[in-house]
Amino acid sequence: MKTIFLFLITGFEEIEALATVDVLRRAGLPVRTVSLTDERTVTGSHGIPVVADGLFEETDFGLAEMLVIPGGTPAFDSHEGLKREVQAFYDKGGRVAAICASPMVLGGLGILRGRRATCYPGFEKYLSGAILATDKAAVVDGNVITGRGPGLTLDFALTLVEVLAGEAKRHEVASQLLVG
Repeated sequence: MKTIFLFLITGFEEIEALATVDVLRRAGLPVRTVSLTDERTVTGSHGIPVVADGLFEETDFGLAEMLVIPGGTPAFDSHEGLKREVQAFYDKGGRVAAICASPMVLGGLGILRGRRATCYPGFEKYLSGAILATDKAAVVDGNVITGRGPGLTLDFALTLVEVLAGEAKRHEVASQLLVG
């Protein structure tokens, strides 16, 4: 079964990671968290430790349906293995998603060139070649999805649900969450 992989690194934004996982699982979508550290327990930017489902080195990305990078820290952009995997997956036509500071990873790889994208205010300079849509909570452009930041995570996560499972599933989950 194809799986959504969401990455965790020390300093990740807890809301963006955990709310996204929660919403995807509510939609019945298979999602696994992947630690980019040497430990399964990864501490977020607000000191909350989270136990990842697996380690990067042990993950079979051949099973991936989508790769998701939460924000909170530019450290994601320093992980060479993550960048190699994202680039290879994208090059094969795979869906990639990033929110907050993490669209910088996609920008640095050239994935955003000529695409509409959004990010956390102040990170626009890292979205090399992107067509900025920073007034949007989430932007879908082909197989690339970007989100603006923590307070807009539900919009981002519901957008991922819509891309993967359709508009009806998005509305079903949004209704359960009591959001528009």
